[in-house]
Amino acid sequence: MRGDPGFACAPPCPVRPDGKVEETKMRIGLIFLVLGYVLSQFYRAFLAVLTPALESDLGATAADLSYASGLWFIVFAAMQIPVGEALDRVGPRITAVILFALGGAGGALVFAMAQTPTHIAWAMALIGVGCSPILMASYYIFAKMYPAAMFSTLAGVMIGIGSLGNLASSAPMAWAVNTFGWRETMVGLAVLSLLIAVALWLFMKDPPKAETTGSRGSVLDLLKIKALWLIIPMMFVNYAPAAGLRGLWIGPYGADQYGADTSLIGSMTLVMGLAMVVGNFVYGPMDRVFGTRKWVIFVGNALGALGCFLLYALPAGSSVWTATALLGLVGLAGASFPILIAHARPFFPTNLTGRGVTLLNLFGIGGVGVMQFVTGNLMEGWQSTLSTGDAYGRLFLFYGLLICCGLAIYAFSTDRTD
Repeated sequence: MRGDPGFACAPPCPVRPDGKVEETKMRIGLIFLVLGYVLSQFYRAFLAVLTPALESDLGATAADLSYASGLWFIVFAAMQIPVGEALDRVGPRITAVILFALGGAGGALVFAMAQTPTHIAWAMALIGVGCSPILMASYYIFAKMYPAAMFSTLAGVMIGIGSLGNLASSAPMAWAVNTFGWRETMVGLAVLSLLIAVALWLFMKDPPKAETTGSRGSVLDLLKIKALWLIIPMMFVNYAPAAGLRGLWIGPYGADQYGADTSLIGSMTLVMGLAMVVGNFVYGPMDRVFGTRKWVIFVGNALGALGCFLLYALPAGSSVWTATALLGLVGLAGASFPILIAHARPFFPTNLTGRGVTLLNLFGIGGVGVMQFVTGNLMEGWQSTLSTGDAYGRLFLFYGLLICCGLAIYAFSTDRTD
């Protein structure tokens, strides 16, 4: 087993699947899990590009899309508790296949048939259900099958590759909408989602279950771990600015502030998406490079707050590309999600691995959802009383202060590396 890095693990080591065929199937299954996560990243960010089309065809406002986007994140977050239970009890295969087929494919089809902004919200909620197990299923496999010291790197690579979906939801999505229409594009995505679910059923393998004795434990046991109390607030706010701006506000911001059309919005989102991809790969090995997770996360998020404050202070008449570059900085710095989970993971009991990573994901994704609702309501008020530039300035200031609040608590957390 030592000679095979694909199945290296820290003791106690689970039994290796029998035969090369099973080993190959597991690796193919992981590939399709990555493809599923590419779509998950796509679905959380594509609304920004559809802003002009949905406004024209369905009369959807920025507030409507903020609500729909927030609903995706809230439903996704709420699903983390049952997903965590399912990962520990029945394994990642059944959990991922059923939810992704019904929610991912089904939600995309509902979106394609939408006639009102309310239908868009329902579709996004259903897609949130479908995407909820994908990343956590991979993290569960990484935690069970690979050395603990490799977790943050593997987690970062997973999100980094998955962030290609973030890129696909920018300029390529804009091209597809202009070429085929947004309804036809959503039908194609529904078919693709269903095909990936079928492939997961055929190839994905569950890690061997370790022998456990006594109580299985619960999420309440995790919440009793005091070390997590200082990590969870940072988890709640770290991803909200990057995901909120990239997934929704960059579109209205480009259109309202710079008169951007679908193609220019696609280019802006592409730049920010690329920055988020780079950020995931950069963060991944940093804990091993510097021997700390806490301070890598702290400095990175401080840079994200700085990017928000610079956007707030951006003078009127500044170039759209200056604003885009600063949005890219927020995206780059906001990619600390996987290393934050790696920071918390050593505090989890072994038998609560699935519930542990999904609990952290609940706060990470839930924070984005909550802030989408909050910023939607705030912007509605600001835009009715302030100029366009001042309204978006307030939005950036809010996000910057939000990160600072998380950092103020996280500064007292206990550092932990493997």
